[in-house]
Amino acid sequence: MLSGLMDFLTACFRPRADRSVHTGSDSSGRKDGLLWYKDAGQHSNGDFSMAVVQANNLLEDQSQLESGSLSTSDSGPYGTFVGVYDGHGGPETSRFINDQLFQHLKRFTAEHQSMSVEVIRKAFQATEDGFLSVVSRQWPMKPQIAAVGSCCLVGIICGGILYIANLGDSRAVLGRLVKATGEVLAIQLSAEHNACFESVRQELHSMHPDDPHIVVLKHNVWRVKGLIQ
Repeated sequence: MLSGLMDFLTACFRPRADRSVHTGSDSSGRKDGLLWYKDAGQHSNGDFSMAVVQANNLLEDQSQLESGSLSTSDSGPYGTFVGVYDGHGGPETSRFINDQLFQHLKRFTAEHQSMSVEVIRKAFQATEDGFLSVVSRQWPMKPQIAAVGSCCLVGIICGGILYIANLGDSRAVLGRLVKATGEVLAIQLSAEHNACFESVRQELHSMHPDDPHIVVLKHNVWRVKGLIQ
């Protein structure tokens, strides 16, 4: 599922000289019922805001913003990393990604001495392999761990380049200001992976040729193993 998942765009802004994360007075964000939000903060490449709405009894999703060195080496490169992990079936996978993905990215960036497509691909693969190892160990005592998963959407700004990497059906959207009208044009940057797409179903069948039920049409909706889209 890692093939063809990366989109790369030239960033429309220049990195700031200051390489650390800055926050306003609401440094830890604010909570209003099931809503958590942070109105404004600063990172190495500009400003940001974040919000999370809890839709389930147990919050299954995770997100993170890291700004500064994108490597285990103090020499950099420097930039900003944003991750959104939409969990399903439980919080275990999204929490694992939140803990592991950025650390893998920093390790591979140090090995390659730069940010690249290959670095991001390796970080995704190492994170997936790590969670599969967790599932294998916990399966005898906790078989439901095999039904837990997460989408993984990442944006990285480094060296004047914006990298977008996506596994799942989350979506990265760029807002571009149209000066002539003052409107903001929404531009989708990521490709979605959902069983409703014929190409995704074909890929799943090719990866699991011995499983005739890898994709099931249930209530007029295509689902992987009849569970998730």
